[in-house]
Amino acid sequence: MKDFTKELNFKTSRSSGAGGQNVNKVETSVTVLWKVEDSEFFDEDQKVLIQNKLKNKINAEGFLFLTVSESRTQLANKKKAIEKILEIVDKSLFIHKKRVATKPSKGQKQKRLDNKKKLSDKKENRKFKF
Repeated sequence: MKDFTKELNFKTSRSSGAGGQNVNKVETSVTVLWKVEDSEFFDEDQKVLIQNKLKNKINAEGFLFLTVSESRTQLANKKKAIEKILEIVDKSLFIHKKRVATKPSKGQKQKRLDNKKKLSDKKENRKFKF
């Protein structure tokens, strides 16, 4: 996992929710912003991959942004925001292997046919015969 925290910008705002009077006067919610295109830590292919996989989290100006307001302290929210954005970017860089289609083996085919035959015989034996 690459640590590109030096490229992150932070904005604070007032959180909503529990906290009493603290909510009304302290800016504890943290929004982390990262300009994907200007990153020096990733090459062009990686930037394109990040932009494609996280396009719903990137705004029109090209900023990947994430807001955290889970904790009642700004510092805790900032740490959580850094962890989350590093994790999201790391996951977006993972490339899944292509699945190679395979045919069923002769043994599997025979087993399936045997099971069908057993079931057919079982149902045939249930019929009333004179």
